[in-house]
Amino acid sequence: MGAYKLSDFDAVLAIARRGSFRAAALDVGMSTSALSSAVAKLEEQLGVRLFNRTTRSVSLTAAGQRFVDQVKPALKDIHGAIDTVRSQQETPTGILRINTFATAGREILAPLVLEYLRRFPRVQIDLVTEGNLIDIVADGFDFGVRSQNLVPTDMIAIPLGPARRYAVVATPVYFECREPPTVPSDLMAHACVRTRLPNGGLFRWQFEAEGRPVHVDVEGPITLDEASLARIAVLDGLGIGFFMESDVREDIETGRLVRVLDAWTPPLAPLCLYYPSRRNPPAAFKVFIDLARELARSSRPS
Repeated sequence: MGAYKLSDFDAVLAIARRGSFRAAALDVGMSTSALSSAVAKLEEQLGVRLFNRTTRSVSLTAAGQRFVDQVKPALKDIHGAIDTVRSQQETPTGILRINTFATAGREILAPLVLEYLRRFPRVQIDLVTEGNLIDIVADGFDFGVRSQNLVPTDMIAIPLGPARRYAVVATPVYFECREPPTVPSDLMAHACVRTRLPNGGLFRWQFEAEGRPVHVDVEGPITLDEASLARIAVLDGLGIGFFMESDVREDIETGRLVRVLDAWTPPLAPLCLYYPSRRNPPAAFKVFIDLARELARSSRPS
């Protein structure tokens, strides 16, 4: 009987969970071709096909479903045992997987992720950014980062910084021949850089007046699905953009962009690092939480 690898079993569960070789490969940190080869070799060793594959879909065979049902709890116990041992490490090692969205990824990269890697160089971090809110446990992540109001109630959460804000901005050149908006409805007379959400819908610009939300469906010459692209368009003078303040703070401070409608953008919920309760978390997991709490303390108003 050939030797079986724990990583191959993890790969099978990832494919079953994600329904895609490509998505599973990202989860387990392998190339798609390497993952496919590993599963094919495991199927050959077992003498059964675990997956039905077509050009459009992947599904478990009956044998594959039985295999997953029986292997999954055993793997959970094995990984629990590994976590117990790793919790005793003096030097943190291993891989931490973090799921967040692009803007938050930019906010936490330097103060949390890169600082962590400087302190613990034997740990690797896999940071995945996506717009959709996922189940971090089911999808194999150690941590998630989202706005506080989006954190699942069964998770432990650590606020990572102060409240955040939106910023409405354009270049000084754009406003040379145009009157800056003073209320959100004035935006309808301006060219705006629109944003598309992960679900395909258009993002409605969000404001607040006397505690009541005000949403505006702006018009403009271009629609983009990523804030960094929208920033380029706005800096080029195409129109007015709507961003998280952190994405354009330096541009505002240097005068490259002018902020408008400031009074209409009140504070938002802060970002939170969140994670499930674990009985014996690995050392790498524990010290990441410690650093997050350190960051949270340092960002509190004095």
